[in-house]
Order: sequence, then C-alpha cells, then structure tokens
Amino acid sequence: MKRFWMLIFYSITFFVATAQPKPKSQQLAWHDMEFYLFMHFGPNTFTDLEWGHGNEKEEIFNPENLDCNQWCRIAKAAGAKGIIITAKHHDGFCLWPSKYSKHTVRESKWKNGKGDVLKELSAACKKYGLKFGVYLSPWDRNHPDYGTAKYNDVFVNMLKEVLTKYGSVWELWWDGANGEGPNGKQQIYDWHRFEQTVRKLSPQTVVFSDIGPDIRWCGNENGTAGITNWNYLDTAGFKRGAGAPPQDTLNAGNANGKNWIPAECDVSIRPGWFWHKNEDDKVKTPETLFDLYLKSVGRGANLLLNVPPDQNGLITMYDSLALMGFKKLLEHNFKNDLAANAKVRNTADQFERVIHLGLPAVKKINCLVLEEDIKNGQAISNFYFQLRNSKKLQSFQGTTIGHKRIITFPAMDADYISLHLLNPKQKVSIKSIKAYLIGEDLIQP
Repeated sequence: MKRFWMLIFYSITFFVATAQPKPKSQQLAWHDMEFYLFMHFGPNTFTDLEWGHGNEKEEIFNPENLDCNQWCRIAKAAGAKGIIITAKHHDGFCLWPSKYSKHTVRESKWKNGKGDVLKELSAACKKYGLKFGVYLSPWDRNHPDYGTAKYNDVFVNMLKEVLTKYGSVWELWWDGANGEGPNGKQQIYDWHRFEQTVRKLSPQTVVFSDIGPDIRWCGNENGTAGITNWNYLDTAGFKRGAGAPPQDTLNAGNANGKNWIPAECDVSIRPGWFWHKNEDDKVKTPETLFDLYLKSVGRGANLLLNVPPDQNGLITMYDSLALMGFKKLLEHNFKNDLAANAKVRNTADQFERVIHLGLPAVKKINCLVLEEDIKNGQAISNFYFQLRNSKKLQSFQGTTIGHKRIITFPAMDADYISLHLLNPKQKVSIKSIKAYLIGEDLIQP
C-alpha cells in the first residue's frame, strides 16, 4: 500500500520571478492539528455576560467542581488535538494568580484563592496528549495602568508568567477587540516588544491575531474559510484590531502575499462564547458541526471550536453529546477511501498536469479529499476533476487546495477519476487523493 501511494507524489515545475513564502516548522505542525477546542471561561460564566465590565467582584468566580481532566477527556474523545483557554478576557480577570494584577483567581472564593486554572489545564493536557494554548486579551477593563505606557510592562510580565510557568504553550491568541470607544482609554500597544518576548521565551509557540505573525483570523466568527483560501497574507500597512485587513481579504488571503499566515476559523458551539444556561438547548447539532468542518478544515484552514464550561467548571452533557455525535459522523463518513486501490498514472503538457485514477470497480462517489504538499509553499490556484463511467462524464471546478480540500457534489457512479492541475504558481506536489461516499443529508447545495 505504501508503495502504491508513492506513485501519487509528483512534481510540476513552473518558474516564477520571486520565491514564494514557506511555512516554518511550527506552522506545518499547526496545519496538521486541524481541529481543536476554544474554552471561554471566567467571571462572564457567572454574570451571564459576553464582555465583562472589569468591575465584577472576584468572589463571583467559584467553579466548585472544576475538572480539567473532564475537559480533556471530552476533547480527546471528540478528536480535538488541543485546547486554548481564555486566560485573560477583556474584563482583565486572570485565571492564574498573576503577580501583576489584583483581579485574579487568587482573590476569588475558588479553592480559597489557592487555585490556578492554567496549572490544572496544562497538566491535564499533558496527561491526555493534547496541546495547550492560551488566549490573552491585550484589552483590560480592570487594570489601573491600562491606557498608560506602564500597561505594556504589565502585559509583557503577564506573557512571561504564562510562557514560563505552565510548560510548552503551543498557540498564543491575541484578540483585537477593544470596545473603549472614542471617549475610552486609548492604549498604545507595544506589539513589537510583545512579539519579541514570545520569540525569546517560547520560539515554538505560534501566535494568532488579525495579522499573525503566524496564524490569522479567518475574517468571521462563523467558522468558515474562503472557498478560495490562500495561506499567504500581506501585512504591510495593517494593524491588529481596527486597522486589520478587510474581512474578505482575511477570509481568502492574498494570492501573492509576502507572508505565510494561514487562516484559523473560530466559532462557538453555542450562540454565545461564554456559557449561558438559556443556551443549553441551542447547542449546534453534530450535522452542523460536520458542515463547519467541511467549510474550515475542508478549505485548508483549521477549526477552533469554542466549548465553554459551565458554572460548575464542567463541559455540559449538551455540548458533550454534540461533540461525540460530530466525531461519529467524521469516523463513519471518512472511513472507507474508495480510491485506495486505484491504478495511478500521470500525464502532462505545457498547460496542465493530470493525475488519472482507475478504480477497480464502479463506485458511487460524492466527495473527494485532496491534499497538497505545502512544505515548500502553496501552488495550486486552479484545478478541475472529472468522474467517469461507461455512460457519463462529469466535471467539477475548484481553485485552491492547500493543506486539505474537501469537495462534495451530487453522488455519481464512477470507475475513473482525473485531477487536472492548471498553471500552478510554482513546483507542486499532491500528497493524496481520496474518494468517499458520505451521507447525502450532510451535503448542502
């Protein structure tokens, strides 16, 4: 079987004037993560708010039954490969006993002020083989130094705490939100210093924001990447937050962008980001989560699915059931690769390269999964594929492939598949072509 798939690896040479950006090793590893959990947790969990005001009393935070092992067991069972926790949201409350704030778990009732959510979660992630990530909001509605140059020192010191006390931090999330408005406090963030701090203390950490430097926002909170999705992005002249690139640019990337900054699709399993009891009956269905997977991972991005713990510090049964149903759909529908025993040959001319797959028998197919080898960049900007049997030939078009492309279409009986790659940007390799018959009810028009 390994010998067979070696035949799929092939190259197309195309000369370009300038070299294309390439992913760093930690970015390549990030692409392979594909799906992981976001966990919004803090005072908002107890006040029924989405954006806390920063003046909430610390004692309201008291998740008496908090169990990070439960979080990780569920994440692992759902197929997620990591967890990113809101260590500090916009209200400024720290889920660890920071020396640089008086608005932390240390001042709360939880464990008589002796608790540390980051310590417990990092240990649980290590136990269950999950990556540990941290969200740190630069905006702080509580800290007295916010709005002054001193706050940059505070934020740097918080970064140092998080990056040195809790083991390896795989992803660091910087939110660009700031609702202070024209009459609010205006903080001039020293982003260059922030980035230098991360690079020095934790060079393996990938950093997320509107403009990276390593991972970008997909431009919406619906969990969907662009139908065309480049891992390239131009950042010159743009800022995080209000000065970010247009949302449609973030969604699609830049075909000739100067930086490798792939898209991450964040979305919540509920209408809100924090847990609200009145949303227990509004959790997304497994079928909806499957569709989000097709529109994020299936478009070359990663899926960051928010699953917020409740006031007990636990993932509810409603969220857990949806996650388990989602995992079953993934396992069932992508279990049997109908092209696994295909005979493969390659043809080429000056306009296109074609991979031909001859199936050993007629199979009903409605889904192709394509993977481009992106270690040297992203090359494919235009392709089409054909399915054929003795009576019918059907063609379907596409643009980018990237790390993974999942394409669904009306089911068709076929014993032949051909993938046509048109005018690639540079040398390109296709890692794999797989074919499936997934549930017809899971395919949207």
